[in-house]
Amino acid sequence: MSFAEEVKNEIAHCKPENAACRFAELAALLCMGGSLILGSRGTIGIEFSTSNNAVARKALKMWMESFTVRPEVRVRQGLRLRKKNYYILRVTPSPESTAILRDLSLFPTDAEFSAIDLRKADCQRAFLRGAFMGGGSVNQPKGDYHLELVTGNAAFAEKLLKIMRRFHLPAKTTDRKGDYLVYIKEGNGVSQFLQYIGAAQAYLKFESVRVVKGMRNNVNRVVNCETANLQKTVDAAVRQRRAITCIQESGLYPRMSPKLREAAELRMANPEASMSELAAQSGLTKSGLSHRFKKIADIAKQIEGQKKDEI
Repeated sequence: MSFAEEVKNEIAHCKPENAACRFAELAALLCMGGSLILGSRGTIGIEFSTSNNAVARKALKMWMESFTVRPEVRVRQGLRLRKKNYYILRVTPSPESTAILRDLSLFPTDAEFSAIDLRKADCQRAFLRGAFMGGGSVNQPKGDYHLELVTGNAAFAEKLLKIMRRFHLPAKTTDRKGDYLVYIKEGNGVSQFLQYIGAAQAYLKFESVRVVKGMRNNVNRVVNCETANLQKTVDAAVRQRRAITCIQESGLYPRMSPKLREAAELRMANPEASMSELAAQSGLTKSGLSHRFKKIADIAKQIEGQKKDEI
């Protein structure tokens, strides 16, 4: 089961706080996953389909608690390669169904859902919950953070975006192949969205994976940093020993000042030590010791330059 299905299964068991929240959740669910059916004399019905059994039961329960018109329930088998069943709730066009859809702001299409009370935060959360059950998806927290709501209705997408921004969620919108997407690509935003729609268990799972993922990334950064520093230490030690050897082979080593010879002997005796370790042994500051090695390197360059000129 995908993480998105786990979220839908969990929020399908969330009970709306009141009738207004139930209307908001049902309206968003049907707008997201349903399609209107044209009947005679201007009547309208609706057909809602989903592959999630829990969502289908939730849609039926909310409908039956709200209206007296009973929808037809059917199960359609999926194709061989996709064995999931599809659960279909169909309300035949009639004057009663037309009035119901008008009460849900689904007929005529009402971009602002003016018949639904969306002033309170609990109704707004119920609205987002219904939208996610109808056409939402979210990536596994182990991968990239991505949550999206997909709808064919541009006005509905804008309404979802407006509500999500009321909750200060970092949501954005775009279009793809005739559909409109409202999406979040930030870990904190996805986490907050799961909280708002009532997916408590999914939220805890998401956060626990995020913590482990963050710790692993921090450990990797520390290891990479230490590896890079170790490589720098090794490279510096090799350059310094090479410069000292060059001076020794030229016969000019005894002519160096006592301070430079002291630094050279310290390095040759401690080939793998870092500059901080050498500084601690010598009683010098790190910058002071580095300055001495720079002078040794300059002498070695002069010697190598003279050798090239002789050649």
